Amino acid sequence: MRYGFAAVRGVFSLLVLSMGAWVAPQSPHQPRFVLARPLPGIPSIWIDRERDGKGIAQLAARASGLQGRVLWVDCTANIDRYNTADKIASLVRKVREVGFNTIVFDVKPISGQVVYPSQLAPKLLAWKGKELPADFDPLGAMVREARANGLSLLISLNAFSEGHRDFRVGPGYETPELQTVLYEPQPMARIDTGAAVHRFPISEAANPPRLIPESLHVFNDSSRRPQPTPGNFAVTIDRNFRIVDGFESGGFGSALPTIPRGGSLLAGNGPAGEFLRQHALPGRKLEIVADPVFVPSSARPRQQVPLMMNPTHPKVVERALAVLGEVVANYDVDGVLYDDRLRYAGMNADFSEPTRAEFEREVGRRLTWPNDVFRYTFTPDFRRGIRPGPYYQKWLEWRAAKLTEYVRAARTIVKSKRPQAVFGVYAGSWYGEYAGIGSNYAAPSFEGGFWFATPEYRRSGFADSLDLLITGCYYPTSTVFEAMETDVPIGHSVEYAGYLSNQIAGDRAWTYAGIMLMQYPADPQAFGRALAAACASTQGVMVFDLSHDIDRYWDVMAAAFRVPARAPHMNPQELSRIRSRRAEEEAKGRLPGPLVVAAGAPGTGQ
Repeated sequence: MRYGFAAVRGVFSLLVLSMGAWVAPQSPHQPRFVLARPLPGIPSIWIDRERDGKGIAQLAARASGLQGRVLWVDCTANIDRYNTADKIASLVRKVREVGFNTIVFDVKPISGQVVYPSQLAPKLLAWKGKELPADFDPLGAMVREARANGLSLLISLNAFSEGHRDFRVGPGYETPELQTVLYEPQPMARIDTGAAVHRFPISEAANPPRLIPESLHVFNDSSRRPQPTPGNFAVTIDRNFRIVDGFESGGFGSALPTIPRGGSLLAGNGPAGEFLRQHALPGRKLEIVADPVFVPSSARPRQQVPLMMNPTHPKVVERALAVLGEVVANYDVDGVLYDDRLRYAGMNADFSEPTRAEFEREVGRRLTWPNDVFRYTFTPDFRRGIRPGPYYQKWLEWRAAKLTEYVRAARTIVKSKRPQAVFGVYAGSWYGEYAGIGSNYAAPSFEGGFWFATPEYRRSGFADSLDLLITGCYYPTSTVFEAMETDVPIGHSVEYAGYLSNQIAGDRAWTYAGIMLMQYPADPQAFGRALAAACASTQGVMVFDLSHDIDRYWDVMAAAFRVPARAPHMNPQELSRIRSRRAEEEAKGRLPGPLVVAAGAPGTGQ
């Protein structure tokens, strides 16, 4: 049954009252939290009535009985489950029997390899002792089986990652000049004696287990300060960087140093110790300053597992778009999703010379690099911060605009080769993290209460270039109600994260909440509540991942999905009508109510 938009709100009210499938009938007094059953095969959950019925897309999906049910198949983690045609056939049949309507098959993982025959990228042949035969094409088999079983098949690619840190594989290692350049701080001790300024490098890690003579070392934990050793020297500084005292051999007996509140202890031996003996006199200031260091991503493997490339480099963009065009041209897939590496490597990327030159052209002047963007700072107790420069906000806006250019180019390629194919992205649900990595997946008209979202930044939102937005609502707590019961921040719940994602997309794209199986170990009931919370707050659920001991959860999913549903993203005409209706509403000044912001957990992908 389908309904026109003019009747959506009335139809939805009729549905919940007459069918009892969603919200139980209410008295004239409407409580904030109500019992709802978005998945009829499993028990009801308490949902926040004020948040979960928001948006034209949300109401239209409910009124039409549309619900995304997506299983994500990670490339490397599942290689032993798709490396033969028989395994793929068995897997796809199982997915259909359980009640999913969509598979996302990861075909280009962070290693930069691919699972299909390619003229552009190396093929993945083995992972952790599991092999993928060189002459077998799992993507072709997956397309065939999805068609035979009536499932929607979307493929996933990692746009700007071309290598894996832990195995040091991937084509990105062969082109270090295309890797993203990270701007990192080298902490330095700085002592101004009045006659001269003296400096000495400080180790990046606080509270090390041993001292090395090439660096000073900071200790801000008294229980981990170094043992008295001949040749060592230590000083303490207070919250104003003032040197309080000095200790030969690092102090001993009753003369062990006490770290001042808000300060730290600096210790060294060899040349580092001699620097302190000569210059770190009590009463002087010992400031901890940061010298800029620029390194390719492969030189800082501890920062993150993917080997990130420079998204502003024309050759990187050209390659990523070429890989996309090749796979979409050669395989009859229902759509493409970019995984969470459609981004910069961090706020400190990319600081290469080509990016600097392009950014300077954008602002129309030569910059003091990198301080005009930001510079790193250190507190006396060795907490790292940044001091924004005059072009800090412009940097946020410009990087977001560059990624939006890429998204629009990628969409054009997909639609030119397969006009009916879905184009979307996966991202973390905590949008507050995403200004730092440049990926603005919001609707351009989105006006949330985020401090970085200036009018210029908002214009870079690319939700209107998407058909589908899947966000990682990866929390063990299912609902706001449950969060309040268990003293968990409400932003750290699947339900709130889904609500936030749905509002940010602003009816430009269908929105599904992703949940992670490993967060519900041996607790099928909690997993069921998370499934329901995802479907209550968005238009569907994505389950990550097949490799996460999924066998113990099949029965829960089969019960939850026992009433079949069509995925919203399989209805492109419906999304077109939703967008048109939203545009009409905005043109009349009928904007959605204010976004209620509750912070999610830090970390991209969540």
